[in-house]
Amino acid sequence: MLHLQTFGELRLKDEAGRVVGYPAKALLTMAYLFTCKGHALTRQEVAAFLWSDAEPDQAGLNLRKLISRIRQIDDSDTAPLQITAASVALRAHRLTVDVQILDQPGRAMKGLKACSDLLQRDFAGNVRSASKAIDNWIAREQRTHRVKLRQILIETARSARCADDHRTVSGAALHLLEQDPTDEPIRAILRGLPGVAGPGVLPVKGETANNGTPAQILEQEPGPGSALPRLVLLPPTSQGGVAGLSLAAALIEDVTIELCALRNVSIVAPHTAEQIRRDSDKAAAIARHSISYLLDTRLSDEGLYAQLVYFPTDEIIWATRFPMTAATLPTQRRLIALNLSSSVVDQLARREQARLSLEANPQAYHAYLVGASLMGKLTLPHIRRARAAFKEALRYNHDFSPAFTGLARTYTSEWLVTAQGNGELLGLAEQNALKAIERDEGFAGGHRELGVTKLYLGDVDESVSALSHAEELSPHFADVIYSHADTLVHASRPKEALAKIQKAMSLNPISPDSYLWCAAGASYFLQQYDDAMAYVEAMKDKAPAYRIAAASCAMIGDRRRAQFYRQRAETLNPVFDLEKWLSVVPMKEQWQKDLYKEGLLKAGF
Repeated sequence: MLHLQTFGELRLKDEAGRVVGYPAKALLTMAYLFTCKGHALTRQEVAAFLWSDAEPDQAGLNLRKLISRIRQIDDSDTAPLQITAASVALRAHRLTVDVQILDQPGRAMKGLKACSDLLQRDFAGNVRSASKAIDNWIAREQRTHRVKLRQILIETARSARCADDHRTVSGAALHLLEQDPTDEPIRAILRGLPGVAGPGVLPVKGETANNGTPAQILEQEPGPGSALPRLVLLPPTSQGGVAGLSLAAALIEDVTIELCALRNVSIVAPHTAEQIRRDSDKAAAIARHSISYLLDTRLSDEGLYAQLVYFPTDEIIWATRFPMTAATLPTQRRLIALNLSSSVVDQLARREQARLSLEANPQAYHAYLVGASLMGKLTLPHIRRARAAFKEALRYNHDFSPAFTGLARTYTSEWLVTAQGNGELLGLAEQNALKAIERDEGFAGGHRELGVTKLYLGDVDESVSALSHAEELSPHFADVIYSHADTLVHASRPKEALAKIQKAMSLNPISPDSYLWCAAGASYFLQQYDDAMAYVEAMKDKAPAYRIAAASCAMIGDRRRAQFYRQRAETLNPVFDLEKWLSVVPMKEQWQKDLYKEGLLKAGF
């Protein structure tokens, strides 16, 4: 007997568990034939399925080549495929298939767990989209599988007795709700589990204009055909190998179950959340799953740190730390769930129109993400490529506020990197920041870019005002806090600036170079030159900070290193003019310019 695995990767194994080396298309044919009545099709039908987008003659030729490869592997009377001149049939009596467990699930909870565990893996997961026929078949089979799991869950849920049973039931229910958040009978099963909030139990804070309280929004039925925003709770990572990671992960899974009381949000099941956490490109995985909100969690000696992020604009809605002591654990699930429900519902009221607009223009969103990823490096080629991407986003959606903020940032970044005092760049930055605010007054990003631009235009007080407003709108948005800190450096308030940039770095621990550059500047003006150099050394790309590094080294008497950084800076910008730069760089008080000039002169500029 052979065994055909169809969930996860398509594989054929012998009785000893060894993989039998069949071509991928042959395995796909076996899986397809197993779902067909009589387990047999004509050659033309098989060719049309495997290559539905090709011309019939070409599809037939492809099939003949595939059959030739199959016969070279096994052409015996016991081979899993029986191939004649007219047909292809599956010798179903010669093999078992994993999907059979859905029709013979076994007894009670063990059967439900086996079925649920099976469906946690994608059906035909390693099959790349090759034709519409294959895609449609996979989607149809997945629907059938969910129907069977739903039936098994409903029949079995009442027999749940212990904690392991409850976890089995919740895992199956969450998987089904992830695909169909409107399935009230399945939601009712979840609510019946011990400790899970029922409808109307989750209290929330705040009011929403014209739409009642957020609590009422929780209980509203989603409109017909409306796409629900999706929330994923990523399992925690551990900083420094702290003990208790499995406990923290179980806590987050319990919160996920409890949040299924929210009707107007689709909660991503824990299994999918685990896959996203492990993905090497999390941003792409989150975008692929159409996720609007994500809860990112990290466990350290200080407890469980959690931050809720609005993914389309990378805005941190809230961030806090929960103690993970044995005495406080029972209350943490409720506290996290309450914070999440309050924040998400308030965000729904604030951002629903923007979210729907975003999803209606996926090309704009994709172009914006490309631009945002390029802004991670402050080099002219990256800045200008990002600008092109943001402009492309606006061609798809003329009112996309984040794209205007991105454009504004490219102009201020170019002004900063080139150090030529080009007023035209700042004028363009201001125009785009104002356009972003005009299209979304409540989006902190627009006010942030206006504040940055006002800083470089020399209006430090206006800059501080705009960035203070941005931080009020989004008090946990790390990028906004960083920009506020940068402005405070130029406002001759380096002590406040350093405290604020350290807060931004705590919210965004894998800090971008711009944060470290700002911290280096604040440290320099506090005359903490060794600290300034430590921040520069932590930067992946030190090029933007060559001047502050040279000045810091010069001020501590390290002439060799000061000369090294000065030469690097001059290589990047051979026309740099110290006096011209000091005349345009905004610094509110003269002592600050004098201190900076002293360091640069000692470094040899």
